[in-house]
Amino acid sequence: MTSLQALAPGARVLVAGAGITGRAVVAALATLDVHIQVCDDSADALNTFSANGIGVIEPQRAIAGMDTVDLVVTSPGFPPTAPVLAAAAAAGVPIWGDVELAWRLDTAGHYGTPRRWLVVTGTNGKTTTTSMLHAMLVADGRRAVLCGNIGDPVLDVLSQPADLLAVELSSFQLFWAPSLRPEAGAVLNIAEDHLDWHGSFAGYAAAKARALAGRVAVVGLDDAPAAALLPAAPAPVKVGFRLGEPGPGELGVRDGMLVDRAFADDLALAPAASIPVAGPVGVLDALGAAALARSVGVPAAAIAEALAGFRVGRHRAEAVGVVDGVQYVDDSKATNPHAAQASVLAYPRVVWVAGGLLKGASVDEMVTRVADRLVGAVLIGRDRAVVAKALSRHAPDVPVIQVVTREDAGVQGTIESDVAHGTRLVDGSGPGLGARVMTEVVAAAASLARPGDTVLLAPAGASFDQFAGYGDRGDAFAAAVRSASR
Repeated sequence: MTSLQALAPGARVLVAGAGITGRAVVAALATLDVHIQVCDDSADALNTFSANGIGVIEPQRAIAGMDTVDLVVTSPGFPPTAPVLAAAAAAGVPIWGDVELAWRLDTAGHYGTPRRWLVVTGTNGKTTTTSMLHAMLVADGRRAVLCGNIGDPVLDVLSQPADLLAVELSSFQLFWAPSLRPEAGAVLNIAEDHLDWHGSFAGYAAAKARALAGRVAVVGLDDAPAAALLPAAPAPVKVGFRLGEPGPGELGVRDGMLVDRAFADDLALAPAASIPVAGPVGVLDALGAAALARSVGVPAAAIAEALAGFRVGRHRAEAVGVVDGVQYVDDSKATNPHAAQASVLAYPRVVWVAGGLLKGASVDEMVTRVADRLVGAVLIGRDRAVVAKALSRHAPDVPVIQVVTREDAGVQGTIESDVAHGTRLVDGSGPGLGARVMTEVVAAAASLARPGDTVLLAPAGASFDQFAGYGDRGDAFAAAVRSASR
């Protein structure tokens, strides 16, 4: 099949998902001579499309009529087990994600000269790394666009003038983009996350590995699961990066400088001290970004300039206040244990605010690694008891306070008395739950902290049990800190 054969004139295309991605897919398909129908469980979402003259169909009808469909284009959040996608697979209908569609349209010249894609994925740090990469490209005067999981869908930016795309991709997006062959792609690290979606750690890692199928494959060598992907990567150029001294074909750190021995004999790029992201994770993010930038010839001066002027995004190790000598940091974007571990290890004494939805991931290994940094923990959300039990096993001397909504208290009860330092109840009814939870969290954390400590919101879990998203969770935390400082 040619890259766009499934989109031949008159093709019948089913778009699965009527959210932001679905809108981008429909806008792209509308430039082609194909018949479009949008499928979603939400009648309200479908009404938005039908009001604009786009065909819509309910999921059960779409499943029943799958033999009339030539192609399904899915939003990335739908797993292969979703009923519509399972029906498509059973009927032999091709399934593309929005990134697959974007890649095929771009490489076919639908938007003019194809762009060079620089792809970043990983369990932790991909947003910061992609932002750093984009800053490096811009500092060198390149026409580059930031897109993907970080902001605008790739489909929405392909009509913009650009030569290079700095693309953050999730494991979901990569799973549904089997044809992707980027100019260069990086896997920063791999740890347990989204196992409920992928079914296994091996499935999750295999999806991430699709970023390495282009010309240049870049991996974080200090992360064993990521490093294990490099030997089998089909890319002809293989590059690693590490915190220590780089070997041939690697980027690393020597005498406080980021050094490139992959695309140059021995080139100093920038001082590690100039990276405005705390701890080793900031250095690793910068090395991953620099490797991708160097793969397209960005010089050391532009890399140094970009890092010196870089600013961390919202809810990513964002300092939100100091109260009574205690620093409060919002890293609400740390939505899995791997990210939370890196966040905690950036500070010497931490009151850790954790909990939420763990998505099947274990926190035991993470707690073991950070136990000597913890001076207290404040736990929230549906899976707080899982975190509390891990602390009981691996950091039994760390005082723990649980912030429990009254509904939670009725379902889960309180944690065992030998673990709990205390339990604080919050009224779980009515609007404003997140604000009430975080007000109690900040008060509890203040009772455990002393001057010089850091109260760190690095939850290790998703936020949707009590908040609209990680941004809403971080905003509520910051607002509570501001109130406490008055």
